[in-house]
Amino acid sequence: MVTVIITGVAGFVGSHLADKFVNKGFHVIGIDNFLTGSIENISSLLDKDNFEFIEHDIIKPIKLDEKIDIILHFACPASPEDYLQYPLETLRVDSIGTYNTLEMSRENNARYIFASTSEIYGDPLVNPQPETYWGNVHSTGLRSVYDESKRFSEALSMAYYREYCLDVRIVRIFNTYGPRMKLNDGRVVPNFISQALKNEDLTVYGEGTQTRSFCYVKDLVEGIFKISNTDNLNGNIMNLGNPDEYKILDFAKIIINKTNSNSKITFKDLPEDDPKLRCPDISKVQSLIEWKPQTSLDNGLQETIKFLKSKLE
Repeated sequence: MVTVIITGVAGFVGSHLADKFVNKGFHVIGIDNFLTGSIENISSLLDKDNFEFIEHDIIKPIKLDEKIDIILHFACPASPEDYLQYPLETLRVDSIGTYNTLEMSRENNARYIFASTSEIYGDPLVNPQPETYWGNVHSTGLRSVYDESKRFSEALSMAYYREYCLDVRIVRIFNTYGPRMKLNDGRVVPNFISQALKNEDLTVYGEGTQTRSFCYVKDLVEGIFKISNTDNLNGNIMNLGNPDEYKILDFAKIIINKTNSNSKITFKDLPEDDPKLRCPDISKVQSLIEWKPQTSLDNGLQETIKFLKSKLE
């Protein structure tokens, strides 16, 4: 049986990944310290024979007796709400934590998948953003604790690829949404849905002309799963996201309509370094693994609204 480590397993994306690998018959070892993750996200896995959970902070080295085949390093506060609350923890997990998991990968000659982010592109001057774009990042701004730690982890991962011929793959994840997001996540989808369900004003920053693209978590996980199990992708950096682009103001109106809300829209100043454009060029990953999102925004939002509504009841 193939053994897979998933760090950040109790998080939004990590828990969905664990579901996928467990259901496909892999032996999954999940690692999390519950800084931002929740035991509820993995509760359905705890009695599975092929799932093992270890409560551990990955900035501390960990030794396991069994042979590891694949490591997915997904531990990191990912929402602005979380990484601004835990700036030092964010920097540590995507520096020391990345080093520790890369060392484990080297010792086991395991395939290594690093969860990077579209935020490494910063406030882009190119749209959509291809993997060849170097980005436009404020390296000392408030958001830099997340952006720069991810950029460092990419550099470290590629150094291991070049120095040790380690089978490294980097996934740059664009805006993803779906069940298991937190109501107070700080990202636009749960923010808008939560406000709309409570008939509160939806908060739009700036004029709402900034754009985002929204990938349903099931589609994202399918892409990561294929990247993890496809040979000859060593050293590749791949965008994963939905290329359909929406202005935030238009998206707010979609949420109000989908929730049958009485909410209005209010405007506030743009936060520091908030990117004005965000849309992935996914032509590379399409050519490598023939992946593209399958879930419509309408269907994805329906499932997400149902989940978040249950958390308010």
